[in-house]
Amino acid sequence: MVNKDINFSLWLDFIERNYLKNKFSELIEKGIINGATSNPAIFANAITTSSAYKEQLASLEGKSPKEKYEALAIEDIKTAAQMLRPLYDRGEDGYISIEVDPFLCNDTQGTIEEGKRLFKAIGEPNVMIKIPATQAGYEAMSALMADGISVNATLVFSPKQATQCFKAMTKGIAKCEAYGACRVEGVISIFVSRFDRLLDRELEQVGIDPSKTGIYNAAKIYNMIEANDVPNIRALFASTSVKGDNLAPNYYIKELMASHSVNTAPLATIEAHIKTNDRAEVLPIDNSIINGYFMNLEDNGFNMDKIYKQLLDEGLVAFEESFRDMLNKIA
Repeated sequence: MVNKDINFSLWLDFIERNYLKNKFSELIEKGIINGATSNPAIFANAITTSSAYKEQLASLEGKSPKEKYEALAIEDIKTAAQMLRPLYDRGEDGYISIEVDPFLCNDTQGTIEEGKRLFKAIGEPNVMIKIPATQAGYEAMSALMADGISVNATLVFSPKQATQCFKAMTKGIAKCEAYGACRVEGVISIFVSRFDRLLDRELEQVGIDPSKTGIYNAAKIYNMIEANDVPNIRALFASTSVKGDNLAPNYYIKELMASHSVNTAPLATIEAHIKTNDRAEVLPIDNSIINGYFMNLEDNGFNMDKIYKQLLDEGLVAFEESFRDMLNKIA
């Protein structure tokens, strides 16, 4: 649940039209969540498996697959934004994010244009435009935030990516503020569990405790962000679902409880979390402990730069494939 005592936010990483119309408001009203996120894979699953979209899809006959997708996504994001708006107006987050076309990950101008177009079409101030943390993406983040549009930097795996996002965001915020009064916020979405799914088996073979790499990497980036003390830029912990039974279902929430942070999690993970009493602040972890952990990985032959690159490349491809498959199915 949201923990106002330590300024910890919990967002729902799930969008589906029937759920928005029925159960979503309950999570908000009970203080379980105070924001939400989406991505191409989430929309692909919702649009291609739920009957809630059939009627609108039928009305879009003759439109291109991407035009159909955007019409569906914009309606859902607008609905969620309006439901979250009271929180936003009180300064208690209330954000919902929508990601730009994954195929624009290396196109700065295309990302800027699409981000502005989506933001305008949705027409709600509490929308974050989600942009992958690539070289083209950093410039787009800065440009959108300079224009007063809040940004969710996604697919962040490495401290280097996080640093670039932070620099881009602070540059954009400064420009926005120079233009006059503006409310613009940024979150840096650090992916967590994918490290452990990739590395745990190998780590156990060399006697290193599993399911720690994602936590320590996220903690390292969290410390970096917090050291700069910028109130409207926060760490967001993403990729927080657990696969298998060897970890508690809410492991990546309870182990990353931190002030001035956000955790976005799938519905099942949130439902598991609210059944527990895990509300204690865990971060920050001392940098000396974090650095010692990664030195041990390197001493055992793990090259973090290669791991960061592999995970980013895989993440970009996965979003592209989900997006392409969805467009093919609604064509």
